Amino acid sequence: MKIKSIIALAICVLHFANLPAQAWQESLETPNRRPNFVFAIADDWGWPHASAYGDKALKTPVFDAVAQRGALFQHAFVSSPSCTPSRGAIISGQHFWRLGEAANLWSEWPDKTVPEYPRLLEQAGYFIGHYRKAWGPGKFTRQPAGPKFKTPEAFFAARPPGQPFCFWFGAFDPHRGYKAGSGKESGIPLDQVHLFGHFPDTPTVRNDVADYYFEVERFDRQLGKLLERLTAMGEIDNTIIVVTGDHGMPFPRCKTNLYDSGTRVPLAIQGPGIPGGRTIEDFVSLTDIAPTFLNAAGIPIPKEMTGQSLLPLLHSSQSGQINRLRNHVIFGRERHTVSQEKGNRGGYPMRGLRNEKYLYIRNYLPERWPSGTPDPDAAEFRRAWLSDCDNSPTKTDIWEMRATPNGSKFYALSFGKRPAQELYDLSKDPEQLVNVANQTEYAASLSELDQQLFKALGDSEDPRAANQESKMDQAGKYLGGGGGQWKDKKMP
Repeated sequence: MKIKSIIALAICVLHFANLPAQAWQESLETPNRRPNFVFAIADDWGWPHASAYGDKALKTPVFDAVAQRGALFQHAFVSSPSCTPSRGAIISGQHFWRLGEAANLWSEWPDKTVPEYPRLLEQAGYFIGHYRKAWGPGKFTRQPAGPKFKTPEAFFAARPPGQPFCFWFGAFDPHRGYKAGSGKESGIPLDQVHLFGHFPDTPTVRNDVADYYFEVERFDRQLGKLLERLTAMGEIDNTIIVVTGDHGMPFPRCKTNLYDSGTRVPLAIQGPGIPGGRTIEDFVSLTDIAPTFLNAAGIPIPKEMTGQSLLPLLHSSQSGQINRLRNHVIFGRERHTVSQEKGNRGGYPMRGLRNEKYLYIRNYLPERWPSGTPDPDAAEFRRAWLSDCDNSPTKTDIWEMRATPNGSKFYALSFGKRPAQELYDLSKDPEQLVNVANQTEYAASLSELDQQLFKALGDSEDPRAANQESKMDQAGKYLGGGGGQWKDKKMP
């Protein structure tokens, strides 16, 4: 009897996986066919740091397996490269600038005014919950990702038998701090770690990146244990699993920045009805996750959601550029930490547009410091020093090299003030290091991208497009402290 049941289940799974999109959607309307959802998100994990993307020094076998069983996305971007707004955009399925004060780090969640995919799934009969880091940091009346559980096992133990579930698996890795030397000690080859072009190639930086890799690999192992649990429960084949990060790595010119090193993230998705072994080149936003889950569960997508369901991409058997869901993405940021000089509690507002050919960035207040003031004695928060960039050996290395002939360029790229407009030609400059906004040959492209960005922001009701800066720059209270504190008594 047991063998017959297993065979029947296998036939059912194979049949389900090969249903056409319309029939697949219709099957979801039957309660016992609704898929489960697992959203696994690493903290400060950016592209291209997974072995599935060709990183030779990093081993992420679990992420790679999810990609192999489903789809690996090459152009996945966050709405904002800062924890709170990025996670808010994911949960709400809309761009961070539509979330009021939750558009900023260490803010307050707008309870009952924003549709949240976990709550909508709960209302439709799903058991929901989260583990470790969910929305935040910030204040809320009700955690928008669902109730907190101490362990994944506690979540599954509390789930009523047979009830579909939606589980947010939020790791703390690879957020700082790191144990110095942990990467090298674990066997990560320092000579093979990936260094962005804005990093100086020094032993300090290579060791720091290796320590980050160590925590990425730890996240991958934790994910593996979760998937083993799903397999043991017999739920793995009926669960849509999404694995990603909330923004780029916690290094200079990465996290909090609109370059690929800050906004582009790993993304792999597997699940029922998703053909495996595919790489998708279409531009997607993590705001697409919420409408995708709702669509898969047969729940109407709220009109407030600016994201789009990824099911047409996921159900396709093709690889590469599939259906032009969109040919670009937009993103931005407002206040990360309070990092400017005394009397200024605003942020560094930016918006950007990324397509196949260009990255275009609009800096609204270029007179401010993009990573915060370099003078801790002048900072609004006591001793805050370039505080939109996490303190790290790499940050210190670049600081100490700032006045040297070989080091000044790295300092300028990471911490120097920037012009109102930045434009990068990706065919010539994939690392996005040379701003060509002032070059005559790019004038037409610059104007076209600026207009396209302005229209996209207006269509998504960004207050910045309506010149309502006051609603964004200092929206709500800043509930955090001063980041990036200068430790020494005197500046060097």
